[in-house]
Amino acid sequence: MKNRLSIGGYLLIVIFGSLYFQPYAVWLCILASLMLLFFLSWKGEHKEPLTVETAQDQAHLSVLDSLFEHNPNAIGIFDQEGTFIRINLAAETILGYTASELMHQPFISFVTPEYVKTTLGGMEQVRGGTPITFETAILHKTGYRVDLNITAVPVDLQPTSKGSILICQDITERKRGDEQVRYMAYYDDMTGLPNRRMFKDHLNETLTASKAIGQKLAVFYLDIDRFKLVNDSFGHDYGNMLLLQLAERFTRCITENDFLARTEGDEFAFFYTNAADSNDVITIIASINRVLEKPFILEQYELHVTASIGVAISSDDEEGIEDAEMLMKYADIALARAKEKGRNDFQIFNTDMKLVSINRLKLENELRRAIASEEFTLYYQPQVEIETGQIVGVEALIRWNHPEKGLISPNHFIPFAEETGLIVPIGEWVLRAACKQNKAWQNSGFPKMPISVNLSMRQFFQYNLKGKISRVLEQTGLEPQYLELEITESMTMDVDHAIQSLLELKKLGVHVSIDDFGTGYSSLYYLKKFPIDKLKIDRSFVRDIMVDPNDAAIVATIIAMTHHLNLKVIAEGVETEDQLHFLHENRCYEVQGFWFSPPVDAVQLESMLLTGIRTAVSKE
Repeated sequence: MKNRLSIGGYLLIVIFGSLYFQPYAVWLCILASLMLLFFLSWKGEHKEPLTVETAQDQAHLSVLDSLFEHNPNAIGIFDQEGTFIRINLAAETILGYTASELMHQPFISFVTPEYVKTTLGGMEQVRGGTPITFETAILHKTGYRVDLNITAVPVDLQPTSKGSILICQDITERKRGDEQVRYMAYYDDMTGLPNRRMFKDHLNETLTASKAIGQKLAVFYLDIDRFKLVNDSFGHDYGNMLLLQLAERFTRCITENDFLARTEGDEFAFFYTNAADSNDVITIIASINRVLEKPFILEQYELHVTASIGVAISSDDEEGIEDAEMLMKYADIALARAKEKGRNDFQIFNTDMKLVSINRLKLENELRRAIASEEFTLYYQPQVEIETGQIVGVEALIRWNHPEKGLISPNHFIPFAEETGLIVPIGEWVLRAACKQNKAWQNSGFPKMPISVNLSMRQFFQYNLKGKISRVLEQTGLEPQYLELEITESMTMDVDHAIQSLLELKKLGVHVSIDDFGTGYSSLYYLKKFPIDKLKIDRSFVRDIMVDPNDAAIVATIIAMTHHLNLKVIAEGVETEDQLHFLHENRCYEVQGFWFSPPVDAVQLESMLLTGIRTAVSKE
């Protein structure tokens, strides 16, 4: 036994290895393998008869040999050149080869190409006498890839022969799980395109490289026009079908140097490395529009879509401060401006847009503060009976009493409030304040009359609108017949919803009028089905009735139609006596406008109620 290592020596190696590598599952494998080497070495050199002591050693080595063969981890013993000397059953399963097929084959020949360099480096380190742990991947006999975590330990096979033991843990499932997590983190799970996070990372890398060579790039944000209408009309499954087809078509618009992602919803992002100015941008947008020209087929439906696009072009200054986040923000601002321009358009970001964006953000913050602090006030424009000059109703009109800018007209904040959704709490405040004021006038002995309140589109489509209005009436004590709700023609385009909502409101006992009539797209067929009480002729027609025969004809027709439908009619925007006479002659008996009074505060209106308003048309 003079040439074999002692068991005690191998135990010291095992203990050292265990402390070095720490993975507890590997300890037993190292011990089994090293002891097996001791057994192989001892068998080859022992020439003496077995003693009691050697018989005990033989029994111990038999146990270790069994542990080697049946270990769940793959274990291989290799010579100095890295070829197989012996493997266990687990190794045969992982590789798909039998032991006889693997004998004297180099381990590196089974490693996948991307891991060859790493694996050669690891085995070279082991040959130098240093244990190492590393990851690699091998090809199974049937061709699929197996990922391994390997602990490699150098050993002496003979006094003059060195080798190594590789203990291999199959980590294929773990790696697939890691890849799945990474995929979910960086890719859109529906279209398979990169997501916003990956787009930003790649944009940062490309931006850095572009600046280094003085090259510009452009970021495009694209939003599908009226995509919500597709989901609402056909369902989300059809919307997803459209997104998949869009993703496929957009891939035709990029080269290997460009990048495409789906950032969210119906929004896609591109960046192009060959876009240096507006001419390049226009060329790229033309290519995008070309792939949208052909209709999209959603099962039995054929659909045409358009897109709004915002573009931000980077600076070619190497010291420029732009990063991916900033360019994406600029492209988003430009996209918002393209939508404001009427959609199916594009805008290239400029510094003026940044100022507008900052002002919009400031306006939103100030509006939120105004809602919380109730910085609003109501003005009231009287609705007058032409022949008597009697005030028969009032329209409540909001003003913003800004702490620094003073009184702000609704034209300067209501459209923005509609866009952001802030119109809902503002509209609720107007409704409550108007009902409260009308009840206060009644309690003060003024004649009872209806007060008109405009409903926004968002309010009209709110869930349980009837319940919300009923609660306001109950809390303020105003009887329903003294509240008139004004809606616009555009709110009635969803006919079924409009009829249902209007019927519910009528059950409350409130009155309903259609404001700005003639400017929308109401169907006269459905108009007779709507449970409404009054039409308001838009001021744009009234303004020119004395100079434009077409406007005069439209107004006269609307008035005649309301009489046939047994509806009331009122004209707004009356500013001259001639307009007043024309309306009276055509049997429109109620008006509102500056001829009688501009919108006034509550105190001024109370004065008018006490003193009356002049009679403008004599009773002839």
